[in-house]
Amino acid sequence: MKIGILSDSHDNLQKLEKAIRFFNKNKTDFVFHAGDFVAPFAILKLKKLPCDWRGVFGNNDGEKSGLLRASEGRIKKGPLRIKLAGKKIVLVHDINTISLRKENAQLIIFGHSHKPQVIKEKNRLIINPGECGGWLSGKATVALVDLASLSGKIFEI
Repeated sequence: MKIGILSDSHDNLQKLEKAIRFFNKNKTDFVFHAGDFVAPFAILKLKKLPCDWRGVFGNNDGEKSGLLRASEGRIKKGPLRIKLAGKKIVLVHDINTISLRKENAQLIIFGHSHKPQVIKEKNRLIINPGECGGWLSGKATVALVDLASLSGKIFEI
């Protein structure tokens, strides 16, 4: 199963559209957004995904009721724990809000720092896709994860 991951899109609709096109071109089976959508109108871009998706609120998501409505309930307060293809997944905006030691998930996804990061441990993958919006670093990045092999890679879009 191929997973697309993005975070910190911060209303950059052009970069969000690029991310969606990238995920669609790479035939992702599921997409996770690790927070900081910002405004509900950004959700309309995610509706162009042919696959299902889930997200968590970030610290800059002020209009939560609008985001909930626009996402049809796909955005939750993190951490979100879900199982896909037999793998336990944790999705959170700020990794400092969970205890890595206590999490027994095979895939942990986070954002917030705007810094892409892939950490491969013995039986799990910890990944931050960086910032989709590209506002802070000038680079818009997303990630793809292969759940079967628990491998992940960051891509500049």
